[in-house]
Amino acid sequence: MERVRVLVVDDSALVRKLMTTMLACDPEIEVVGTAADPLIAREKIKQLNPDVLTLDVEMPHMDGLTFLENLMRLRPMPVVMVSSLTVQGAEVTLRALELGAVDFLAKPSSDLANSFGQSAQEICAKVKLAAKARPRARTAVRRLDVPPRLSADAVLPRVQTSGTRGGSSIIVIGASTGGTEAVRVVLESMPPDAPPILVTQHIPAAFSGPFAARMDRCSAMRVCEAEDGQPIQSGHAYIAPGSHHLLVMWDGAKYVCRLHDGPPVNRHKPSVDVLFRSMAASAGVGTIAALLTGMGDDGARGLLELKQAGAATLVQDEASSVVWGMPGAAWKLGAAAEMQPLDHIAARLLALARQPHDGVSRT
Repeated sequence: MERVRVLVVDDSALVRKLMTTMLACDPEIEVVGTAADPLIAREKIKQLNPDVLTLDVEMPHMDGLTFLENLMRLRPMPVVMVSSLTVQGAEVTLRALELGAVDFLAKPSSDLANSFGQSAQEICAKVKLAAKARPRARTAVRRLDVPPRLSADAVLPRVQTSGTRGGSSIIVIGASTGGTEAVRVVLESMPPDAPPILVTQHIPAAFSGPFAARMDRCSAMRVCEAEDGQPIQSGHAYIAPGSHHLLVMWDGAKYVCRLHDGPPVNRHKPSVDVLFRSMAASAGVGTIAALLTGMGDDGARGLLELKQAGAATLVQDEASSVVWGMPGAAWKLGAAAEMQPLDHIAARLLALARQPHDGVSRT
């Protein structure tokens, strides 16, 4: 079995050492080198030909974004950004994903050694999945502790849907790795009077607010980070906070957002399965659901529950996905009625929303 060859680029000697140590815990990963700045990294990429690069945002001689932009233009390769958990760090990281980075790691602001150590499994998983990604540019081994994997039952029991109550359609979208850009593509194509859209994107709490603000700037819809009890309205898109699960509930007169501070589901919080299950219970056939690019299988079972409740369901195709984990798992389950390339998804969601449902499945 060939190991994933990784080059670690960071100006901090401590971070380089910690990253190297943690990646070495996985027998499927080999750290082939480290670099303290982009100029050294450029030469080592030529010499070592790594499969994946981990790249710090803030470095001397050339900032990470400039280096990433040049790299993706001249030699596209899978890049995992390492960024601080700050508002400024979030903005820079979202820009990096826009430029072609596959994923990101959040660098803790304090107790670096302990915090990074607790994230070793996530770091290794992201690097291995990045190696399988299709980067898109513009123009004796220590066992790792694995947390328990919980299903959506830990947050919301599955109930029989009572059918849509609001009359109009609601669109729900789930995404993970590569999803910040996929969600942008969808929201950019939506008109200002589009049906309400709810999005669960796997993202840290510090990043979800800046992500929502960025989506608001690029979409004709009003996009915001969802708040508990917030009414769900046409022309608005609601992004799940990175700290809570997002659910949709009927409060007797209208649909509202509900935030739930429950445990991670499928090791994610927010979880796509939780959002999709809440829609299956509260809206049923009034739902149009899409599962976009992402690692793992969060959302696959929830999409199946939605399809069984009569909702219209689709997934992003493999060719346009950065990682065809979540949509691929849903497709294999038979949870999606159709598969679409990313640039067709917005139009297809709108077309499905225009179809009358009247309690009858559109799938």
